[in-house]
This record gives sequence, structure tokens and C-alpha cells, in this order.
Amino acid sequence: MENHTVDTRPLELSDYPKLLELQAKCFPDMDPTTKDQFESQLYQFQEGQIGIFLDGKLVAASSALMLDFDEYSFNHTWDEIADEGYIRNHDDEGDTLYGIEIMVDPDYQGMKFGRRLYEARKDLCRKMNCKRILIGGRVPNYHLYADKMSITDYIRQVMDKKISDPVLNFQIQNDFVVKRIIRDYLPDDTDSARYATLMEWVNLEYRQTAPKVKVSSSPVRICCVQYKMRKIKSFDDFTQQIEYFVDVASHYKVDFVLFPELLTTQLLSFVGEKRPGLAARELTKFTDQFVEFFNEMAIRYNVNIIGGSHFTMENDRVYNVSYLFHRDGEIDSQYKVHITPSERRWWGVQPGSELKVFDTDCGRVAINICYDVEFPELARYLVDKGAQILFVPYCTDERHGFTRVRITSQARAIENQIYVAIAGTVGNIPSVPNMDIQYAQSAIFTPSDFPFSRDGIVAISEENTEMVVIADVDLAVLRRTRHNGTVTPLKDRRSDLYSIKFKTAEDGERVFPREELKIATDTQGEL
Repeated sequence: MENHTVDTRPLELSDYPKLLELQAKCFPDMDPTTKDQFESQLYQFQEGQIGIFLDGKLVAASSALMLDFDEYSFNHTWDEIADEGYIRNHDDEGDTLYGIEIMVDPDYQGMKFGRRLYEARKDLCRKMNCKRILIGGRVPNYHLYADKMSITDYIRQVMDKKISDPVLNFQIQNDFVVKRIIRDYLPDDTDSARYATLMEWVNLEYRQTAPKVKVSSSPVRICCVQYKMRKIKSFDDFTQQIEYFVDVASHYKVDFVLFPELLTTQLLSFVGEKRPGLAARELTKFTDQFVEFFNEMAIRYNVNIIGGSHFTMENDRVYNVSYLFHRDGEIDSQYKVHITPSERRWWGVQPGSELKVFDTDCGRVAINICYDVEFPELARYLVDKGAQILFVPYCTDERHGFTRVRITSQARAIENQIYVAIAGTVGNIPSVPNMDIQYAQSAIFTPSDFPFSRDGIVAISEENTEMVVIADVDLAVLRRTRHNGTVTPLKDRRSDLYSIKFKTAEDGERVFPREELKIATDTQGEL
């Protein structure tokens, strides 16, 4: 007799090809889960993504998230409740486990794998101490009766066992109760005539905690450093100034501290090289010291640091790179994607090509270096990848350049329902070409809606004065307004008319021709 093994466990990223194969067999006419969606599901709530493996083969799977259902309408859609498959609205403090997908390989039906998935969900509901499980259940046989009876009569007859519906019958057999009918739940579900049943299973072992007197909150404290460029004599002088601001941020228990773009050009005041192109290459020699120092600061002061940006050499090419130093010691980097004519002419900077979203202990964040924020496609792409806070280190020489950065940053906050923090340099270094004057006003922007600060500005500095701005933003408020705000631009996009499509390219893969670097003309403005 052959022995078989059945393993029920949370899905892992390596299971993605198997998940695609299972979805193709179960739902051949539906769009499969993208890798981005699957990665987001695992990041947000891996325990809710369950698979059943028979002898190593994925034969059944389900997906769920936790949420506070009071924050949603009973007439919700699948896209709304599932965040279009990304479940970025998952709430660890939610009182409801909501199932968004379940599937069993047709070749293995009748082996009670579906029942195993439901039991695994019930166990998870008890473990997380949720009040209930909710699901939006399809009624795939309704199209056979739609011209004969209403959806209400159809459901009643299924419950009375006068007619059969495979999904509704199965859910009732697993102790789920019909609570109401949802219209337009899945617009493409023609078999169900776009209807669904809101089904509930009550957790009888739910333990009542303290009464909920307020909605959930996920505050994050941000510090933007408006840094003064001044002449210094050594790298130690530079680190002394930086550590002062990191210490200030740590004293106020900040989660993120943002420094301006190209703050290391201050080092050129003692390097001695006057020709900008060669000076930029001299700066790259400080990269190891720069990274080591900021990494130590992040760990010592227990704060995540966006280290402005720094010229970095790779394959004999100069890039403008912003480093994210996590307080746990991890280091990430974002290359500047769009290079201004001034950067090309003065410094010989090459463009990066990868856009990244970084997982931190305070949510998912991304970085647009100065000029990059003026291209709305980048921020929208990053938000679709899960970014909740966008950091914009910038360096502008006069008010026109600053105005472009400031206004487009606030636009990105409004159109993407995201927090945007900007930090710039002030002061001057007359001895350093192209860095002789600075103009800045650092700020933290929010979406423009009632739960946020007036004018969508939570904090703003004085113009051209060395200082910091510190403020709290709340990721839970952001999540709620994305679903229930006065306007909901993320939800209301006409994806049937337009979309953003990015080509895959690695940093360093695409470069400016040398002749372009030579003929690019000088323009004043932002770097």
C-alpha cells in the first residue's frame, strides 16, 4: 500500500509557480495572481495564505486577511476588500478574518481538501482571536435560473435544498450562514450575475477584550533635516554635524530621519579638485566611509536613516544614490532614475533604472531623489508596489527649482494618497562649483482630506534656515481614507482606459552616451 503525505502550511514565495498552475486549472478564465500581489500577500499576512500539499504537489489553497469590518460597507466589492489582491489593508488588530479566495484542484475533488482549508481558517480565526470569518461567496449556478427567479429566491431555494449551488451548498455545510446579498462583488463573474453572498462563521471561542473605544492607529514619526552647507576641513567635521542631527532625532524618538540630496558635496570644500566631473569622482572615494558611518548611526541611535544621496562609483560610472540605513543594520539603496541636464553637464552622472519599495519596521517606504518626484509615473508605480511613505531628498539652488519639487511632491501625496517627506540643503559653499547657493523649505505632506492636517501639510520649516521638522503620520488613517475617503483616487482609477507599464532594467544597464554628457547644456534648477 502506497503511503501519501498531506501537509497544510502557509504558502511561501517559492510556491508561486505551483499557485499559478493551480489557479489555471481552477479558474482558467480569470486573471492569475501576479507575483507582486503574491509577494504583498505574504508580506502583509503570510499565515492567512494557506496551501495543502499532497506528496509535495499543491492541490488546494486559500487566501485571507484580517480587518475591522466596521470600516467597510456591506455593499463592498472584492477589489475593495482585497485591495485588488494586494491586501495592504490587512489589519493585525482587526476583529474579522475575511476569506478572499479558495480553490481545490479539480483532479483531487472529493478528497475533502476544501473542508481542510475551511478548518485551517477556523483554527487561524481562533488563534488570532477574531470574532468571525466572513467570505463573499459566489453563486455560480444562478445564471441558470436568473430569468426565472430573483437572487433572493434562488438563495432561499438552495438553503431549502430545492436546487443546488456547488459553492453555496459547500459553505453552508461548513457552518457558514448567509448574512446578506452583495451586488457587483465580482464584475467579471457572469455565472453569478455579479452577485455574491456575504457568509459568516462565528467564533464561539472569541475572548472579549477591552471595549474598543477608538479606531486602530499606526503612528510613524518623521524628522526632515534642513541641512546647512558650510565649509569644513575634514570628514570628521562632516560626521560631527550629521551625528548632531541624528542625536536630535533619536531624542524625539523618531522612526525615520531624512537628509537632503548630495549633502556629501560639502566634502569638496577640503578635497581641492575644482573641475566638477573629477570632483564627483573624488567624492565616490568616500563611499565606504559614508556607508559605514551612517550604518553605525542608525544602529547606535535606533533610527532609520535616509542618508540624503551620495555620488557612488560602479563600473567607472558615477551614480546619484540614496541609501536607506535600517536601525537593525540592514542597508538598501535607490539610484536616481532621472538625471537633470545640470547633473549630466557638471558631474557626469549616469541614471539608475530600478524602482524599489523597502520593507521597514514602520511600513513600506520608497525614495524619489529630487528630479524623480516630478515624474508622476514613478510614485504611482511605487504605491502600487505597496509604498506608504515617499521620501524625497532634494537639492535646489533657487526658488524656481524648489517650487517644482515642492508642488510635485504635494501632488504625489494627493493623487496617490500617500505621505511625502522632503528635505533640502541651505547655506552655500562658494568654493564648490554648482553648489554655491541653496534654496530649501523642508516639509511633510499628507493627502488632502478631513482626517489630515489643513492644506495637506503636517509640518513645514522656515525657508533657508538650518533646522529640523518633526511630525507624526498615521498609516492606519492612510489605509482607511484610501477606502472611505471623501475621494478615493487609488480606487477610482480607470484601469479599463489606462495603465502604467514599466520595462525591467537593472541599475547600470542603460547609460548616457559620452557625447551626450559632453554637449548637455547647463540649466539652473534642481539636481
